[in-house]
Amino acid sequence: MIDCINRCYERLRLISYRSMFRLLRERDGSLSATEAFAVDVIYLLQGPTVKQFADCLGISQPNATYKINHLIQKGYVEKVPSLSDRREIHLHVTDKFMRYWRESTSSVSRAFQSLQKRFSEEEVAAFSRMLQVLTDSLPEPEKIQPWEPF
Repeated sequence: MIDCINRCYERLRLISYRSMFRLLRERDGSLSATEAFAVDVIYLLQGPTVKQFADCLGISQPNATYKINHLIQKGYVEKVPSLSDRREIHLHVTDKFMRYWRESTSSVSRAFQSLQKRFSEEEVAAFSRMLQVLTDSLPEPEKIQPWEPF
């Protein structure tokens, strides 16, 4: 079972990377591989602060700020003041990134549609519950130490 999960995870990663880089290269070629990964991390962290972004990648805040400023200049990221504390700034991806992201996830959507056709509603619901339990068993991103296995 674990081998099956690992193969699925690896395939999803490869599909995601290939789609992201193909789309970015075809559209405007404006992002390097490092920048593409950085904007994806910002998306996955769902509105991190600069410190949270830096901590997640295990880089200094000045290095993170440098990367973020380039992503802002290229139109992929924006800084948004916190509603509760206007001094705190959160990073959000822009619609420009979200267009790429939606297109890159189309393979997963097609795979899920195929799953729904091949299995009963009960089986799909059971699989969904199992995936949720698996997901809930993984550490939250802010609890993962940079460069440490979890």
